Amino acid sequence: MTTERVFTPIVPAAGTPRREPVSVLICAYTMRRWDDVLAAVESVRPQLGGYDEVVLVVDHNLELRAGLEARYDSTPWLRVLSNTGKQGLSGARNTGVAAARHDIVIFLDDDATAEPGLVTTMVAALADQRVAAVGGTPVPAWPAVHRPWWFPPEFDWVVGCAYVGLPTERAEVRNVIGAAMAFRRGVLERVGPFSTDVGRVGTLPLGCEETELCIRVRQQLPGAAIHHLPDARVRHRVTPDRTTWRYFLRRCYSEGVSKAMVSRLVGAGDGLSSERRYVSRILPRAVGRSLLGVARGRFAAAGPGAAVLCGLVATGAGYLRGSLTR
Repeated sequence: MTTERVFTPIVPAAGTPRREPVSVLICAYTMRRWDDVLAAVESVRPQLGGYDEVVLVVDHNLELRAGLEARYDSTPWLRVLSNTGKQGLSGARNTGVAAARHDIVIFLDDDATAEPGLVTTMVAALADQRVAAVGGTPVPAWPAVHRPWWFPPEFDWVVGCAYVGLPTERAEVRNVIGAAMAFRRGVLERVGPFSTDVGRVGTLPLGCEETELCIRVRQQLPGAAIHHLPDARVRHRVTPDRTTWRYFLRRCYSEGVSKAMVSRLVGAGDGLSSERRYVSRILPRAVGRSLLGVARGRFAAAGPGAAVLCGLVATGAGYLRGSLTR
């Protein structure tokens, strides 16, 4: 029989301004990301104080849970829990939200590290009661010094990062990016949890669970705002297997399937509102930039343009498949 450790407040650094406490939620599912999970916790630790806490939710992996419990046995401000819902990221997030002690819940991917100021920036933005959720800016941490020569920045969403087309200043958006985001728990209690009908399960590259939730927030809470915060940055690790053409096309196809599922849940009007602008304005500029580079003799510029076109076709094929599947 085990007993829950007594929570001990974190002593903040001298001169740290007081703010509303937060629960930082990190969901993990595989031992292969052991070092990543530890790095995620360590990145956010210096930003915590007072009654802040970290909640690690393990998605149906007894070995990982046992390892994390042993690693953080003497860490009173951190709890390790098992996903009590349906296997997958949505179920794990819902478990963490239900267990969180505070109204502000910050979600950090298990392979992302928070840069300084992430917590305070998100809490400050949520001080406006009209703001229901905020999203940070995940920056890709490529396995080499530079991004793959053919990988267009307009498709950085493929690796879970901010992409060309997002606002460069704080602005209202339809949805946030899941690698670094924050919601008020009270909002989630009103509109319902993350849908387990969409989203990632293990390495299956589906997604859009945060998109569906954000759309639902805006539909059910008229006047609620969702903001993108360029200054709330995290480094999102990109593994070598995610820099291949195979993964790129697979992820694009899966994104199309996910978009179709979201559209069925919330309606195509809201489900594709941002995508229409992205396809009609952002992607043509990317192709034009590639063609201009080729015309100037930089033949390597053809790679990103080709990737844009192939990614668009793959995403469209996935959307068609998802639309026909019931």
